[in-house]
Order: sequence, then C-alpha cells, then structure tokens
Amino acid sequence: MAAAAGSLWTLCSLCRLLLFLSQLYILSGGEHSQPLTQAVKDPGPTRMFTVLPRAAESTEVPPYVMKCPSNGLCSRLPADCIDCATNFSCVYGKPVTFDCTVKPSVTCVDQDLKPQKNFVINMTCRFCWQLPETDYECTNSTSCMTVSCPRQRYRANCTVRDHIHCLGNRTFHKMLYCNWTGGYKWSTALALSLPSALKSL
Repeated sequence: MAAAAGSLWTLCSLCRLLLFLSQLYILSGGEHSQPLTQAVKDPGPTRMFTVLPRAAESTEVPPYVMKCPSNGLCSRLPADCIDCATNFSCVYGKPVTFDCTVKPSVTCVDQDLKPQKNFVINMTCRFCWQLPETDYECTNSTSCMTVSCPRQRYRANCTVRDHIHCLGNRTFHKMLYCNWTGGYKWSTALALSLPSALKSL
C-alpha cells in the first residue's frame, strides 16, 4: 500500500515536471510557438482607427419651412423664416433697420429676382406686445360672463401675425375684456338686453 502511494506521488511529481518543462519550452521560443513569439517580438506596424459617429442624414423638412413661400422676396418672409440681429436699444416708435439671414432650407430673392441669403428689414422699434390690436391674434374665452359692471377681463394668449416684425417674444399674454355671456357675444347680448331694460324704465 505504501509502495503504491509512493509510486503515485512520484508519477504526480513527474507530470508536474513535464508540464513545467513544456510551458518553459513554449515560452522560450520552441518551433511550435514561433508564430506566437514572433508576434510578441515584432508586432509590425500598428494602425489606429478612430470610429466617428456618422452624421445623420436628415431628410426631414424643418417645420418652419411650411410657412416660408419659396422664391419670394426675402424682405416679405414671415418672421419664422429668418434670423435677425435685433438691437433692443433702439428708440421706441422710431424706424429701425436690422440685418437678417434666411434660415436653412429657405430660398428667397431680392428685388432683381437674384437668390439672396442676407438682407435688411425695416420696421418700427417696439416690442411685440406694444403692437396695435390688428397686428396680432388672441384666444377667446367663452367661459367668462360680461354681466357684471364693470366688464370682466380674461387672460388671453396672443400671437403676432406672420408678416409683422417686432422685438421680443412673438407670443404673449394680455388681459382682454370678456366678450361672451350665456353663449352670446357681448355686443349681441347687449342688443338683446336693451329692450327688456327699456321696459323696466
């Protein structure tokens, strides 16, 4: 039994020795490991590749283009179609000129029908909320009633018309008089209430 255990131990030691020698042979450049050693000693010319993200080829048309008439006069383009270098230090109510550039995907021409990218617009120096009522559109409220005196007001969302140029935000809030009562416009309700008011006199 002891002899068998001794032979087994000797056999294991011999296997370990053979494994060690084979690894040493491979690492020292044996004939079977030549390509590996060569690759380690002489890696050859190295090349570095930088993978850059490919620019997305967008075929989408920007939403503002739908408002921009093609090949029209640049000076007549809606405000959404151009970018202008505005100056807020102009004198209120006075004429002022601003340098403008058409936005991408917008085509327009000058007075001689030549393609144009940069141009000048003339306007009156004022903020959008200072425009006359005819130059912007506001939301109506059908929920407020005008039966009280003085008339009630409501907060309206107003937007400047496309062809009007002004300084600042083109959308703004404004307190407007209620114009509806019981489903009727204020002027209609007033006309309907006059006969009953006259009878009570």
